[in-house]
Amino acid sequence: MKILYICTHNRCRSILSEAITNKVAGDVIEAKSAGSQPAGAVHPLSLKYLAQSGYPVDNLQSQSWDDFEHFSPDIVVTVCDSAAGEICPIYFGNSLKVHWGLHDPSKIEGDSAQIEQAFLSCIDEITQRVQHLKSIASQNLNQDALKSALAELGAK
Repeated sequence: MKILYICTHNRCRSILSEAITNKVAGDVIEAKSAGSQPAGAVHPLSLKYLAQSGYPVDNLQSQSWDDFEHFSPDIVVTVCDSAAGEICPIYFGNSLKVHWGLHDPSKIEGDSAQIEQAFLSCIDEITQRVQHLKSIASQNLNQDALKSALAELGAK
């Protein structure tokens, strides 16, 4: 199964999701991430807290969804509300589209402990979803059942 995580700037939540999915479920899911308006750089705290949590950060980069025209994901997951409202490029037309709204830890204002907690909470939430996603991926569900299971997972 191939999954593409989309966030407008592809510098935090979608990057976190890509890294976590590839480590937790890489044996059954190939994950990539992209943005409709990529920032061009991954948020440094995304890399810091991923590495601190034991996730590989090599090769993570902020990319445009146009870079994935030939990736042909089975699932496109938007992780920010603004990306959820955008129209995906036509080359994702055959992909299931699901929204998993995640709070943006890079927007938290506060002391370093509060910012760290926001990132770690987001990482924990994504990890839990990906663990369920891995189970869903191994069930070989039909399109309707898969979409329903993914939507339910996003609502958790």
